[in-house]
Parts: sequence; structure tokens; C-alpha cells
Amino acid sequence: MTTNKKFLSIIIPLYNEEEKLFNLMTIYQYLSNQKFDWEIILVNDGSLDGTQKRVKKMLKSYAFKNTELITYPQNKGKGFAIKTGMLKARGEYRLFTDIDLSTPIKEFNKFFPFLRRFDVIIGSRKIKGSKLSKRQPYPREILGKGFTFLSQKFLDLNINDFTCGFKCFSKKAAREIFKRQKINGWGFDSEILFIAKKLGFKIKEVPITWTDDPGSRVKFPHAIISSLKDLYKIRLNDYS
Repeated sequence: MTTNKKFLSIIIPLYNEEEKLFNLMTIYQYLSNQKFDWEIILVNDGSLDGTQKRVKKMLKSYAFKNTELITYPQNKGKGFAIKTGMLKARGEYRLFTDIDLSTPIKEFNKFFPFLRRFDVIIGSRKIKGSKLSKRQPYPREILGKGFTFLSQKFLDLNINDFTCGFKCFSKKAAREIFKRQKINGWGFDSEILFIAKKLGFKIKEVPITWTDDPGSRVKFPHAIISSLKDLYKIRLNDYS
């Protein structure tokens, strides 16, 4: 990778994602058709399968440009992986997304009208104009709504979708928010939005198309219980 500034950095956390890495081709093809400069940062969060080996092979075989792999041996959580990528990125705008492409990468086109006017742009599945091609199973959807409600009330945030894995930050917002982030697990989404509001950054929700991934690594109810504990930690960290 060069040290040149980029317009867009895409950060992708990876944990045991060997079977989904083919989606890198879709992301790469999308970016290759854009007129702006870009980079991809892959963060291997202590995968136990062949993720790291296959990524290296793909980067060599397909000669991906502007693509960097960050890897460390111990799994530390999605929040830690994204923080690592965000603080390493060089882009004027920094998007994190999931390798399963539940939100298609082309949905970034919907963010363009808001990039200069907002510091944080959230892909939302819960506002007018969003499209769910395949919904979550009903129990997961209900638990998700419960977590959203508690996040809104506990953190005093007027946001409809905290956990969609498609969020973009200006360079300044990314630096200021992620250097303060302390939650490494699933509750990190709520924490970074709480920090964004506290620092006065302007937040915008944009409706996106989304498809549930039945192979998602979010395990209910464990993830919900863990995330609720994280809400308490967010407030505790704010007071400390």
C-alpha cells in the first residue's frame, strides 16, 4: 500500500470467514469502477480457520491493489477489529462493512449526498425507504428491537438502527471517536454512536437494502446479554 491519501477506506473485520472471502471480489470490482482513490483494510481478528492463509493467497493470486491485511493471533472482538482498522486507515471517509455483504457494497452510493454535511452516516434497516430482502428470524428481530429501545433510553440517543454493520465516518470523526472506544464486543456500535453525539458530530441515518445472513456469528441470547452489559459499561466509562 502507498502512503497517499485516499478518498475512501473500507474496513472489513474477519473472524473465521474463510467461506465468505469470495465476496472480496465483489467489493474490489465495485471500487475498481469508481473514480475516487480507495483502500481496503482487512482485519483478521484471531481467526482459527484458514482465513488468514486464504486472504494472503487471494491478494497474491488476484493482485488486489490498495489492500492491506492486519492480523493478530488472539480473537479480541469485532469492536476491537474495527477500531484497529479505523485508526490505521488513510481515507477522508472510512466505512466499515461485513464480509457477508448483508448490506451490498453498492449501497455506499446512497451515502454520497450526505458525506460533506454529516460526520457519521449509518446504514439503517429501520427507517422509511429501507428494504429487507430477507428478514431475521422473529425471535432475533424482537430481541434486536429490545436492544435498540434500551440503547435509545439508556444512552439518550435518537437513533433507529444501532447494529447495522454499515457505517461511515469522516476522517476527523473516526480519529476522535475510535481513539476513545473501549468496548471490544457487540456493544461497540452503541458506544461509538454515544461518543459521536457527546463530541457533537452530526449523525445521519440512511435507508439501505439488507439481507439477513443465516450464518451470522451473532449468537442470541448471549450477544444480547453481553450487549446489555456493554450499555452499563458505556455509561460507567463516561463517568470515569
